[in-house]
Amino acid sequence: MTSINDKWYVGQVLAGKEASTLSQCRKLIDPSILHESFVPEFETMWKSSAGWRPERRLLFPGYLFFVTDNIEALAVGLANVPNRVRILGDEENSFMALSDAERDWFLAFIDQDRVVRMSEGIIENDQVRITKGPLMGKEARIRKVDRHKRCAFVEVDMFGRKTTARVGLEIVRKM
Repeated sequence: MTSINDKWYVGQVLAGKEASTLSQCRKLIDPSILHESFVPEFETMWKSSAGWRPERRLLFPGYLFFVTDNIEALAVGLANVPNRVRILGDEENSFMALSDAERDWFLAFIDQDRVVRMSEGIIENDQVRITKGPLMGKEARIRKVDRHKRCAFVEVDMFGRKTTARVGLEIVRKM
């Protein structure tokens, strides 16, 4: 039920309360107002006693994403949610949607389940080259690679600022 007038907004919640707050929002806010809500995640590998297994982690802990064409009605609905949600905005305290470019950047990384899937790459002459996954062609955004934890830290533009997000990256070979 999304429309071309829909905008993406980001709400701040208590870290660790993302899932329960998301559930409350979906129950208490009319779907004609809240077209979509989600917590973006990333896929990574996690080592357990049984070996490495895929696992999902929060892309931005403490934040929810809302899709609506009526932010004022959404703000009224969020006031009825037991867990506190603060929509991010500018200095004048007005709500600020992600720009079309910021939204499109997210859509290039996340799939329909709102998950950044695991990428694969190699290191050649101290340069990372991604061979598979959402980071392919976006190597310039990689700020740091942690081969042991199988992740990369990428630069993300949000609200005119640069922030860093952790995503899954398997380096399969170093040359």
